[in-house]
Amino acid sequence: MLSLTSTEISMFIGSLWWPFCRIMGAFMVMPLLGNSYVPVMVRIFLALSIAALMAPMLPPVPSIDAVSLGSFFLAVEQLLIGFMLALFLTLLIHVMTMLGNIMSMQMGLAMAVMNDPANGETNPILSEWLQIFGTLIFLALDGHLVALNIIVDSFRLWPIGNGILDLPIMGLISRMGWLFTASFMLAIPAVLAMLMVNITFGVLSRAAPSLNIFSLGFPMTLLMGLICVLLSLSGIPSRYSDLCLDALTAMYQFIGGIT
Repeated sequence: MLSLTSTEISMFIGSLWWPFCRIMGAFMVMPLLGNSYVPVMVRIFLALSIAALMAPMLPPVPSIDAVSLGSFFLAVEQLLIGFMLALFLTLLIHVMTMLGNIMSMQMGLAMAVMNDPANGETNPILSEWLQIFGTLIFLALDGHLVALNIIVDSFRLWPIGNGILDLPIMGLISRMGWLFTASFMLAIPAVLAMLMVNITFGVLSRAAPSLNIFSLGFPMTLLMGLICVLLSLSGIPSRYSDLCLDALTAMYQFIGGIT
């Protein structure tokens, strides 16, 4: 007759429950999977399936009672670790959103906004379009598979029970500055082109005061902005692929990986 002690049952439950918490924490904010149009049950089932497949290959988990207060804090800790891992990818996708905001303000399309039901936000149309473009580039590069592999490797590089305070959290905070830097780097050509257009119309307003700059300047600024967007599409994929590699490398190094 098979007999199991309470310690063995707790370790069996913990070997599945705590990996599930870390994976589910990543799926809550990960691009595409973290959107509201993906049903919660689908995310839970996918996270549970991955946790069940990798449970036999995990390092020994801490022997903590599954119904104790320590088990609860450990589960919350795993949720936060998964959340922070996926935050690198969220910032990567928001690079394109901020790029769209910068270009929209320069070309006069900041007032053309639309509601994003997936994220519960209201962004300019150009931002929404570039965000979809960036997500498709990320998927075309198999970035989602690499990110999932990093999450699985995190259980080997940062085993369950190692704590969260020893993680390089300041490195994650510094990625906020990386978000602004990367988006502005992609927007510099369009910003400079629009600046030249505005300088040109400023000179015209001084040379010909009777010329109605407002009725002429807005259509020309919008037309030049659309041309800049068209020309930027040829250079964005190669630059954005470098940003994807940078974000995935930072995600891997966050949990102690060496590249």
